Amino acid sequence: MRTVDFTPLYRSAVGFDRLASLLESAARTSQENGWPPYNIETTGENAYRIEIAVAGFKPEELNLEVKENLLTVTGRKTANDDVEQRTYLHRGLAERDFERRFQLADYVIVKGADLVNGLLSIELARELPEALKPRRIEIGSGKALIEGKKTKAA
Repeated sequence: MRTVDFTPLYRSAVGFDRLASLLESAARTSQENGWPPYNIETTGENAYRIEIAVAGFKPEELNLEVKENLLTVTGRKTANDDVEQRTYLHRGLAERDFERRFQLADYVIVKGADLVNGLLSIELARELPEALKPRRIEIGSGKALIEGKKTKAA
């Protein structure tokens, strides 16, 4: 795996430290084990969905938390007493704990989550504050101003 050095970016760009941190984080994350598998899709102009394969997990064994634009999904399996009584010839279903993190862009919020058929679906949406939304500016009549006072049209 090739590593990328972002030091030149820190030396020549001001205010992009968060972007460089995101890139470094993404490079580290790509080296992880990749379990559980997941999909990220767009479902509309400002809507997204993350689907995570969590077969065998109950809703109470899953936790979603958003803090400072970081969505963390964790799965903690509760003790399964009948596992010790079973004799497996092959055990291919992973029932291990996990933690998966997703960096969210500014103004992306989690709208809800559902667990259906072993897939955890997390709905997200980008909701811009009113102050950031485009707005129409009315154009005045163009009357001249002299020392802050409107003049009569000639």
